[in-house]
Amino acid sequence: MQIIYNTLTRQKEAFTPIEPGKVSLYACGPTVYDYFHIGNARTFTVFDMVTRWFTTTGYDVNYVRNITDVDDKIIERANENTEPIEFLTQRMTAAMFEDADRLKLLRPNHSPRATHHIEHMLAMIKTLEDKGYAYRSANGDVYYSVRQFEGYGKLSKKNIDDLQAGERVAIDSHKRDPLDFALWKAAKPTEPAWQSIFGGGRPGWHIECSAMCKAVLGETIDIHGGGWDLQFPHHENEIAQSEAANGKPFANVWMHAAFLNFDSEKMSKSLGNFFTLREVLNKLDPVQGGETVRFFLMRAHYRSEINYNWETLEDARQSLLGFYVALKDVAPADLKIDWTNGYAKRFREAMEDDFNTPIAFATLHDLRGEVNRSKSPEMAGLLRALGGTIGLLQETPEAFLQGGSSPGKDSLDVDALIVARNAAKKAKDFARSDAIRNQLDEAGIVLEDKPGGVTEWRRK
Repeated sequence: MQIIYNTLTRQKEAFTPIEPGKVSLYACGPTVYDYFHIGNARTFTVFDMVTRWFTTTGYDVNYVRNITDVDDKIIERANENTEPIEFLTQRMTAAMFEDADRLKLLRPNHSPRATHHIEHMLAMIKTLEDKGYAYRSANGDVYYSVRQFEGYGKLSKKNIDDLQAGERVAIDSHKRDPLDFALWKAAKPTEPAWQSIFGGGRPGWHIECSAMCKAVLGETIDIHGGGWDLQFPHHENEIAQSEAANGKPFANVWMHAAFLNFDSEKMSKSLGNFFTLREVLNKLDPVQGGETVRFFLMRAHYRSEINYNWETLEDARQSLLGFYVALKDVAPADLKIDWTNGYAKRFREAMEDDFNTPIAFATLHDLRGEVNRSKSPEMAGLLRALGGTIGLLQETPEAFLQGGSSPGKDSLDVDALIVARNAAKKAKDFARSDAIRNQLDEAGIVLEDKPGGVTEWRRK
């Protein structure tokens, strides 16, 4: 039975889907004004892992990750670049999918774009106005009246009377209450606008997800997820909008991934410790990099903060090398997972306990040791299959260990140098043989002489 920590109730609960055998999952996606950063990558990887695991255990998952393509940050960046907003968002959306593919993220079943669902947003805003939860202001904006919604604060556990104006909410003289937030923003020169019964304008950020989620998945969904920082105000406001408009619970389970820190400080642009995923991957081996980052992002529990630096990333890569060396030495059997096997049972129990990847990864490490000891193709096959349930260990060992192109290494023809070294050894020209080994070692190539005169190689 799958157990999940529900942020709404602050406790672990047995997961019971709305429709047996099916999971509706909505995760907040990127605002496409720039390349997404490695902190975003952690959140996206978490829900990719959740999707893969549900699928492994027999569920039909409808996974939605939206794209915010109209927003204050997008408008500001487009103006800075002096380019049309649609050019910026198209370019950054394409880059987002490229980087997600490098991280080996599954494509969601749906990737709705905010600008494609304006009519759904307007319909929800009109419903909220009709029910007394929304009001029009003198400047043409439409606001949500927070105090009209009785359950406001139930997700973030904030008391509405204790909230201070200015705590992650904009102060605006046109609001009836400082905590009210914009559903529709009146048109301004140089900004994108759509015509509506409220006048020309564009949607506020919060209404976008409420409308897209309803349009694609329905009024009540199984799981809504995102980063820890989205609990307030974004997810709190989504609940207020959706439940007031629909008269039903919005999501039965709320999941939030914790922060990624850089050298023990929260990653942020203001601190200058902000890294896009693309920057990180471009500094890593093209074959090893995506899985290395993925392994690093998943090995801590998704609700625990993790510390990112080049040393922790290299430690993850070394761990992966160990797994692939084991799979290279013992050809894995192609098999279906037997969940009664001790290792498989322990792995499953960990994953079903709120996706406890630290225990699951510890099980994989123990199984790797078993593969090294027993040289069993069945155990190697189980290692590969269990890793595959969360998107790991699916490269061929030779490809992963040898890596891809990188400056200073690919000018060498490694295979030709190995042939020359073996010829030198056969001719007892050990000085030449050692010189070639040293040349390859300096280039980051490790040689392994096997029985029968076979020499294999991998990158350091």
